Amino acid sequence: MKLSVASVAALSLAGGAYAFFPNTEQNPLIASSKSSSALSPSIAQIQEQLSALGGEHTAEAITAWNRIAELYPEDTISAVQALLNKSKPKSGVKKIPDNKWDYVVEGNDVVSALGSKIGGHEKLKGTKLRIKKPNGLGIDEDIKQYSGYLDVDDDDKHFFFWFFESRNDPKNDPVVLWLNGGPGCSSLTGLFMELGPASINAKIHTVDNPYSWNSNASVIFLDQPVNVGYSYSSSEVSSTQAAGKDVYAFLTMFFNQFPEYSAQDFHIAGESYAGHYIPQFATEILEHEDRNINLKSVLIGNGLTDGKTQYNYYRPMACGEGGYPSVLSESECQAMDDAYPRCASMIDNCYKSGSVWSCVPASIYCNNAMMRSYQNTGRNVYDIRGKCEDTDNLCYSEMGWIQKYLNKEEVMSSLGAEVSSYESCNFNINRNFLLGGDWMKPFHTFIPPLLEKIPVLIYAGDADFICNWLGNHAWTEALEWHGKKQFNKEPLAPFMVGYEEKGQMKSSNNFTFARVYQAGHMMPYNQPEASLELLNRWLFGEYWA
Repeated sequence: MKLSVASVAALSLAGGAYAFFPNTEQNPLIASSKSSSALSPSIAQIQEQLSALGGEHTAEAITAWNRIAELYPEDTISAVQALLNKSKPKSGVKKIPDNKWDYVVEGNDVVSALGSKIGGHEKLKGTKLRIKKPNGLGIDEDIKQYSGYLDVDDDDKHFFFWFFESRNDPKNDPVVLWLNGGPGCSSLTGLFMELGPASINAKIHTVDNPYSWNSNASVIFLDQPVNVGYSYSSSEVSSTQAAGKDVYAFLTMFFNQFPEYSAQDFHIAGESYAGHYIPQFATEILEHEDRNINLKSVLIGNGLTDGKTQYNYYRPMACGEGGYPSVLSESECQAMDDAYPRCASMIDNCYKSGSVWSCVPASIYCNNAMMRSYQNTGRNVYDIRGKCEDTDNLCYSEMGWIQKYLNKEEVMSSLGAEVSSYESCNFNINRNFLLGGDWMKPFHTFIPPLLEKIPVLIYAGDADFICNWLGNHAWTEALEWHGKKQFNKEPLAPFMVGYEEKGQMKSSNNFTFARVYQAGHMMPYNQPEASLELLNRWLFGEYWA
């Protein structure tokens, strides 16, 4: 899930694009309605503090910072202060001795055994995979499950995962890696709220999910980057590129330990800020010709991938052009139209330079100018059809229930969790990525090379505002690649589940776009049956070239 503007532009629940805070007070990038002149910095003060950051500061970047300092002074000084003062890592971690795990695999041993057979094997040095067999939780207990940590000792990184074997034919069914977004939201949110074998009810009890994605596929849920969910580290990650190397190491180690799954087709799926993660991670995997990761496709749901194109569709979505009634006044809609050219120009500068000097002001300006009016309505940024009823849990009470469940002592013990507490979303991670300049970078540029090798599915629930279907449809048609002309000629055709039309889709030359009706940011949550049907058809090649 992508966080909302008020969220910081905030944290993404499910993991498709970016996340947002449901109330403005949480958002470091949205101007507060209670501005205080005492807190407003002068441009000179901001420039003085920015000089300590170093890096590239072109005339365009300095102009951008000056502009946002005038428009959003509190947000600007908060951003500068956050850039200069890093967030603290998780505390209270208690390591479980190696003899308490069912499997312990040393990366150095894997390197010695495989050597040059695996590309990028140097990434495995100094790593360790620790694995348990969870039991007693009442969740799909008839199938194999594994949970545990990938340790990257040199950087003191520890990534938590939970694996569920397919309910159907695990010896032949494909394997799917699921990633939530934010950045900073746990993939266990996706497990228990969207597509895993169980959900959590208000009594904090597990409830079987008949539409789980492990109905016909084995699924890995990975908490990344570090300090998200049960994962932890004393160091920080603030870029998608850095996270990609860790995911490659994890998958290589996992498939080496469980070679019975390495021969199956492998797919990466996720939502929200996973629109950043997945293109980068898939590229990292495919760079290694010799690998034990049989990557066949990627799936991105309600993702943030091409900010410049997608930000142009906040106004149409909020103003009645996305299939739902307008929630803004004509003057508010016009103000968003007026603001977009400057937003686009600032994102362009970020695309060209990749510098924190250009990318952070683009995030501050665009998130305020293009999303604040919608945020002020009190509507759910993840679902335009209603209000945000639970502001403490990113509009969804289920997130609070999941957090309570995953903080139970017996659950943490069964899974081997080593942190003192579980949080569904870590807002410090969200801030780190945004203020590291990662938010506005052009991850759509990874897609054309991917399409030369593997199929790509972009899907979107059509009631989502934050990573809406209009913007996702638009960037797929704006993408420059060899099949653009033919892809754009294809009309959106009905997506049928049985005799009922559940959405629209188009497909050409390894590229597919799908719109799912009456679904918000977390499409499997709102449309579980259609979600599973779309997944199964995709995994078994119905839309592939």
